[in-house]
Amino acid sequence: MSVAESWSRVMSLLREHAPADHADLPGPATEQMLAAAEERMGISLHGDLRTWLLQNNLDLPEEEVDDEVACCGFDGFPDEGSFFLGIRAMERLYANRSTSCGFDPPDQPDYPFWRNEWIPFLSDQDGWRGKFIDVRDGRVGSWFVGEITVTGEYESMAQYFDSVAEMLTRIADGSSPVCRFTEGRLVWS
Repeated sequence: MSVAESWSRVMSLLREHAPADHADLPGPATEQMLAAAEERMGISLHGDLRTWLLQNNLDLPEEEVDDEVACCGFDGFPDEGSFFLGIRAMERLYANRSTSCGFDPPDQPDYPFWRNEWIPFLSDQDGWRGKFIDVRDGRVGSWFVGEITVTGEYESMAQYFDSVAEMLTRIADGSSPVCRFTEGRLVWS
């Protein structure tokens, strides 16, 4: 399944079971927005990331951005405490994580906590943990500041979005102990 199909499945489930949350999500990014972001970051976006952003650019409206937090997005999706990043939030977090030598720490090129080839697409508000896509091969990994970074957690964004769709399906059928759909929204316990 492609990233577009996997994300479409997530959006269909959200539209069906959490229409109020779905209605809050903004429309797509434009090619011009993505090209400008690539230029500012100094790196090309992976094709899956580009495809996803062209379907939904999940940046908050400017008036809702909280300058006091490292990252901000739509609360409660895909889980409690983290959210998908839009292109502006990705750029901001990427700028905070990238280094002049290309990886951090500089003395561990084979086992870094961060590489400039990793673009974050999901984070908590502090930017301490989240998921990234490796622009070299499209694999999805995760980081948590102070712990070893996991690379290749998912083979692709499509595979990751399939896991999000499976989680939404479990919530819909009542088999999730930590979340439910109430009044058109995801509600976490």
